[in-house]
Amino acid sequence: MDRFTFPDGRSINRLGMGVMRLTGQPGNFGPYPNWQAGIDLLRAAADGGVQLFDSARAYGPEHADRLLGEALGDRDDVMLATKGGIDKFAPDRMARDASPVRLRAQIDDARRNLRRDRIDLFQLHWVDPNTPLETSVEAMAEAQAAGHVARIGLSNVTLSELERARAVAPIASVQNRLNMHDADQRAMVDRTAELGIAFLPYGPLGAHPMQQGAMLDPAGALRWLLDLSPNILPIPGTTNPAHLRANIAVAG
Repeated sequence: MDRFTFPDGRSINRLGMGVMRLTGQPGNFGPYPNWQAGIDLLRAAADGGVQLFDSARAYGPEHADRLLGEALGDRDDVMLATKGGIDKFAPDRMARDASPVRLRAQIDDARRNLRRDRIDLFQLHWVDPNTPLETSVEAMAEAQAAGHVARIGLSNVTLSELERARAVAPIASVQNRLNMHDADQRAMVDRTAELGIAFLPYGPLGAHPMQQGAMLDPAGALRWLLDLSPNILPIPGTTNPAHLRANIAVAG
């Protein structure tokens, strides 16, 4: 597979995997009903060359992190990424809270759930309208300085928010929605490529509740993302071993 190298020298294969769907359905709420099958799938992905696994506190909540930690927490050849700044109370009820107190608590929870003393990549899931972005990033930077987080990332941000965050701490990744049907992130892709920042596109196959029938051809969609820019690390999610193997084949 093609590889991406972070500014700190860590190099990984560009094809990642999202684990949001390895939770209870509908609504990504509750534990994955076939827990061992989820573990087997994640381990098969890692054995097949996938190194970046994207999760979030809101997935489950926390169940995706726990599954990922049980499957891969003891492997140093993979990068386990999670996100914080959101608390989820029901399938359709979430609240943003990226205050320093909540972020510190969520980072501690993630370290336990992922079975990592230091989280490989911790991203702010959404900007909290009640907490200045700079304050949230400073809290993540303090966790990084304490050795609890290796890299800091952002999700669902604008170009101006990226620059504001960069003024506080080095940013390793941006995770925004991008696919062939929803390609308004080209300026962000260009800017992150210029800065050596990884761009993690979510929704790579066009799946969205408001886009009925808009699913893209998986192989073509992944190839389009990989060819668009060398800093793009697609993170398609699946619960199907055959789909996983097909994704790996495209990247390989």
